[in-house]
Amino acid sequence: MTLIDGREVAATIRAQVAADAARLRAAGITPTLAIVVPTDDEATAWYVRSLVRTGEKIGVAVRVVDEHEMVGPCLAELSADPTVHGVMCQTPLPPGITRDEVAMHIDPVKDVDGANPASLGRLAAGLPAFAPATAQAVVELLHAHGTTLAGADVVVVGRSTVVGKPAALLLLAENATVTVCHSRTKDLAVQTSRADVVVACAGSAHVLGAAHIRPGAVVIDVGTNPTADGGLIGDVDTEAVEPIAEAITPVPGGVGPVTTALLLRNVVTAASH
Repeated sequence: MTLIDGREVAATIRAQVAADAARLRAAGITPTLAIVVPTDDEATAWYVRSLVRTGEKIGVAVRVVDEHEMVGPCLAELSADPTVHGVMCQTPLPPGITRDEVAMHIDPVKDVDGANPASLGRLAAGLPAFAPATAQAVVELLHAHGTTLAGADVVVVGRSTVVGKPAALLLLAENATVTVCHSRTKDLAVQTSRADVVVACAGSAHVLGAAHIRPGAVVIDVGTNPTADGGLIGDVDTEAVEPIAEAITPVPGGVGPVTTALLLRNVVTAASH
């Protein structure tokens, strides 16, 4: 059984992003990401600080904007700023505001985390668009492992617009045969145990165990569920699945680092356009 090391994959992506960013900076363009932060949540603050540090290392400027009230107008203003190439909004959002409502203010050209519903629509139509970075990370990790996706049976467990739906669309674009399962799926194990690839993004700790995985399957665990002792566990019971699966991503150290690297790559791509 192989652990698919997300940190190693992310390091490779960051090296390429740094080279691309350096070429842009030499041409007088500083790739810039603006993050609107409408919350005092400490986990959000930690993630934003991590993005700022990583951006500094690879030549992407990260501008943090604290805005708790006029979130939508702030996103629209940043979208109109020619010095900003990528715009994103952190969660949780203030009460009474939905993610879709604020994300519609982000220009799809600068929507580097695929939050605007228009970006998902373009993705579904096969038009150029940024997918959510976490969904992109799923496919990137499968490529890094050498998984053949064309013709593969893939089951995605979860249907959020942040991961499940866009991941399914990206996998369809790779010519995989994709089944999406969710909380109303009648017999989850019947679906997942026939799959060549299982993508777990249900947001529920250890919802998948040994009975859900067929021998030789590749498992991408997107879940990040906090434990009582301050740790993180995934949606997959890794210990139970390890003897069965061909490969699995660890939690932490799997999808997360790749998501961050791809988000910054999207900023550089937007800047180059």
